[in-house]
Amino acid sequence: MKTYSAKKEDVVRDWYLVNAEGKVLGRLAAEIARRLRGKHKPVYTPHIDTGDFIVVVNAEKISFTGKKLTDKIYYHHTGYPGGLKSTTAGKMLAEKPEELLLSTVRGMLPKNSLGRQMLKKLKVYKGDKHPHKAQMVKPLEI
Repeated sequence: MKTYSAKKEDVVRDWYLVNAEGKVLGRLAAEIARRLRGKHKPVYTPHIDTGDFIVVVNAEKISFTGKKLTDKIYYHHTGYPGGLKSTTAGKMLAEKPEELLLSTVRGMLPKNSLGRQMLKKLKVYKGDKHPHKAQMVKPLEI
């Protein structure tokens, strides 16, 4: 018996639409990362990108549990000495909800070129409109 290994040219990718309204950030991001990697498919191969495209709408309506809106802090560094910047989850949700979801999913993907390739298949939008009608996106309930 031989082990099946997917080839990148044989992978079939679908487009899915996720409505983030009322969803908890971590649970939503974990399922999105799983789908971007392709772990839900029987042809999953760790070193090949077998995942699907995910379009997320209503990113500004994501919810948090507990006191995370005020207590959770996100950091980034500008690259200059003393350039460590911080912002709370509530402020980030109000100003850049797309970046909030992207950074959460990025942390759940592999930290290499394959992970960066997988992250490019995630499209996040603030409102309920998106420019991917031509891809015939299917609704995905998470």
